[in-house]
Amino acid sequence: MPELPEVETIKNDLLPHLLGRCFTAVNLLWAKSVKKPPAKEFCSILIGTTVDRLSRRGKYLILRLSNSYNLIIHLRMSGTLLLRRSNAEPDPYARVIFDLDDGNQLRFCDVRKLGTIYLVADEKSIIHDMGPEPLEPAFSAEVLKERLKKRTAPIKAVLCNQKVVAGIGNMYADEILHNVKIHPLKKAAGLSDNEIKKIYKATINVLKTAIENKGATVSNYKNPSGEAGTAQDYFKVAHRFTKPCPTCGPEITRIKVRGRGTYFCPKCQSAD
Repeated sequence: MPELPEVETIKNDLLPHLLGRCFTAVNLLWAKSVKKPPAKEFCSILIGTTVDRLSRRGKYLILRLSNSYNLIIHLRMSGTLLLRRSNAEPDPYARVIFDLDDGNQLRFCDVRKLGTIYLVADEKSIIHDMGPEPLEPAFSAEVLKERLKKRTAPIKAVLCNQKVVAGIGNMYADEILHNVKIHPLKKAAGLSDNEIKKIYKATINVLKTAIENKGATVSNYKNPSGEAGTAQDYFKVAHRFTKPCPTCGPEITRIKVRGRGTYFCPKCQSAD
């Protein structure tokens, strides 16, 4: 699933191409991708509006429109957003195609048809109960400590909980915990102040580095130009099952933590 760095990359790459552009048509090739409002209303509200601003909240991309509506896109497991010329070859997994007034198309492609699109006046009707943005100035080690102190779940599961911190998912949680040498099953409430400070710093560093590398492509993710990210080339543990730990040598282990595939080094992230 695209996580914060991937969605941030998409936002940054689309910004110069979408800002001020007008939607001239919408082709719903898989109408079920649109969750709100009904398809006919979706098209009538969207067509003719311009994009005033692009932003991101957690794993959601938000296009703020001239009619005060918000076009909200969640890519989920396999969604991508591609920017193409209107006469370009069709994309086989295109589900919704947005025509723009400059001859470009924004194509929402989704192999597994799990991504969701909303067009709403109030973004909080869709995006709510989310934790702080980890790359915003208001996020701090003290904020993280406060949000972890009553959590008895494993720290891996807590980092992936969008109500605790927004935007972190499986692979970046694994990288963060390896960076600070903490076992993924350790209870969040049992972390020391020093460990929390390390997690805070690692979170910032891991996410910023991934954004610099245009996100990670381990499955379907591509940037709007159709190019793969390279953040995965620098992963230490995520998706590296049985490969040697670059820190201390033993093979990377894979376990399940609250149903999530989790990668870690059994030596430098020992449970002892």
